[in-house]
Amino acid sequence: MEDIAPKLLKKIQYDFKNKFDDSKIIRELYRKVEQGNATYKEANEFAIEVGELLSGSFKKNLSSSVLPDGRMYYNIADRIIRDTLGNNYELVADISAKIQEILNKKAGIGIKAIKPKINEDKVRGIVDIVSGKEKYDDIAYMLGEPVINFSQSVVNDAVRENADFQYKAGLSPKIIRTSTGKCCEWCDKLAGIYDYEAVSDTGNNVF
Repeated sequence: MEDIAPKLLKKIQYDFKNKFDDSKIIRELYRKVEQGNATYKEANEFAIEVGELLSGSFKKNLSSSVLPDGRMYYNIADRIIRDTLGNNYELVADISAKIQEILNKKAGIGIKAIKPKINEDKVRGIVDIVSGKEKYDDIAYMLGEPVINFSQSVVNDAVRENADFQYKAGLSPKIIRTSTGKCCEWCDKLAGIYDYEAVSDTGNNVF
């Protein structure tokens, strides 16, 4: 049986890169970073955009009709999803670190920005679920919104790790959650300003 993973991965990577390079949203966000005007709001917008671009590339290039027996076997899922999610992680983690450097500089804090580690559990979880169905088309939605959520989670991890690093350095970082006005009721209730020490426990809803 032909190993189709390399060919599919190349198609997805090519499609994603073209969309990324053509994205006006991406160019504008990079411009704000270069000008020193970006915050984590822009980091989240960046994460959403790259998540949507990758999700679109999956949708365009993956279906039961192009997969052996119509299924996303584990070995195929692991190579394609791990590589592409890893690329999204790198893009979002890099811009988050640059934004943290901007924020540190504006606050007069001489502390380096921390780049979060990739969440292997999330990557493995998506791979396991996508490869667990007999027909890929029945589980294709897992490479939609969950991919966007994964990209956004990198920003959350960056916020948390940098706040934790500053707290351990003797500073008093604050976590500020704002509402876009389009959030669900649960998210709206979490809007506010929090002392990191008060919300630093694992699994806190603020993050």
